[in-house]
Amino acid sequence: MAQDSGDFASDYQFWLQKLSVWEQASAREVQQDTCLYLSQFQEFLRQMYEVLKEMDSNTVMERFPTIGQLLAKICCNPLILAYDESQKILIWCLCCLINKVPQNSGESEPNFWIWGLLSHMLSAFRYDVKEVGLFTEILGYEPVDYYPSLLKNMVLSLVSELRESHLNGFNTQSRKKIVLPASSVVSLWLRHLPSLERATLHLFEKLLSRERWCLCLRRIECCIKDSLLPQAACHPAIFRIVDEMFRFALLETDGAPQVLAVLQVFTRCFVEALEKENKQPKFTFKTYFPYASPSLTAVLSQHPEAIPHGHRLQPLLYTSQLLREAVEEETPESHRSSFESWFLFVHFGGWVDMVMKQLLRSEPEPPTALLWLLAFYYSPRDESQQRAQTVVELRAVFNRLMILLRSDPLSAMDLQAEAGESPSTDPTAPVCGQLVRRLFLNFLLWAPEGHKIAEEAVTRMARTDAITHEIIGFLNQTLYRWDHLCVEAPRSEKLARALLKELQAQV
Repeated sequence: MAQDSGDFASDYQFWLQKLSVWEQASAREVQQDTCLYLSQFQEFLRQMYEVLKEMDSNTVMERFPTIGQLLAKICCNPLILAYDESQKILIWCLCCLINKVPQNSGESEPNFWIWGLLSHMLSAFRYDVKEVGLFTEILGYEPVDYYPSLLKNMVLSLVSELRESHLNGFNTQSRKKIVLPASSVVSLWLRHLPSLERATLHLFEKLLSRERWCLCLRRIECCIKDSLLPQAACHPAIFRIVDEMFRFALLETDGAPQVLAVLQVFTRCFVEALEKENKQPKFTFKTYFPYASPSLTAVLSQHPEAIPHGHRLQPLLYTSQLLREAVEEETPESHRSSFESWFLFVHFGGWVDMVMKQLLRSEPEPPTALLWLLAFYYSPRDESQQRAQTVVELRAVFNRLMILLRSDPLSAMDLQAEAGESPSTDPTAPVCGQLVRRLFLNFLLWAPEGHKIAEEAVTRMARTDAITHEIIGFLNQTLYRWDHLCVEAPRSEKLARALLKELQAQV
């Protein structure tokens, strides 16, 4: 910057004077002069950005007190803005002037002025702007082709440069985000589908990496809320698009636990935003899930944690009945209905947790309906006969677990044998193995007898990296839900955190 500062100061004064002349943009000779000098002016814009990006906003205003006057003249010149490359660099320059951490109203005021200029740039072009006619003729465009292309390039540039607070490789001061008003973001997403798709894909990339998956879900929740997607999804059109992308992610990953967990956190954030926004609901819940059974949607949209402990069995049995009716009817639409019902069910992970807890209280015989719910959740593609066999195997595992529970002393080695055992299926089958491990992990956390052997049992269970990550994910989800539900289980929570810390140290 130092070697160019003298040249830049000289160029700065030259272009400030030139822009004052160009303010008479309606005169034909001025239009011709602008077109003649435009490539040189664009080079000056690039030079200005290279200078500005090295300073904070206060330093910029001290060094160049007329910078606002210069930028305002540029933003009001339709011939300059008609060239999308100039717009892009101008956006970078304006963003350099934003005070990322304003301390008072005096420092906030310039930010509003800058947002005003950006808004003007986005709304300035209409088909009746005559001043750019000469410019479009020189470029060889017809207005009907030029304006849509210009707006598309401008929006793509703005979305790209503001994403993750990076402006052409430049990190904003103190890695603070440049936050657009939520209403503006929603308006952009409603009118420009690619930007919504990119925002959703970018969120997936951030959250589904192995490193992120090892973080607590509270931090993942913060990332999701910062994306503004849950708030924007209160509009059914946006929700449907984001939800479709989750659908494809689940299909592509064969229902990976990481994707399920992120979907469930997103759904919780969405429902929270919906309840906050809709004091008087604008849309029924059915609007957001049009392909699922209305009765099932109504049941699952309730908060399971709000149901008193002594009254939880009945809604679970009813949920199981509705799902079985939707899934096991022999109709041409049954396959689609099966997936849609499962897709709706997995949005609300709290119901599966409730099934697990209810089973541990179901001595001497666990209800078939609850075992069926677990089999369906973990293996939705099974046919009715396969699922019935899984239910039989789960019942046998559960009964053996109850026998172990009554043994004295309880052995972690015996528990490990049960966790990897299945009477008639491959012991390494991922679905059955994962389901049994979830059941046993819930037992270890909730049963006082399980606390004594939990550390040894989990160490024996986590015999591969994949299973270790699976257990880390389970503990993360459990602690996240307990935190949200304000569950008062000090011993269980302390145990879960200790196990999580130990396993995270191993990966």
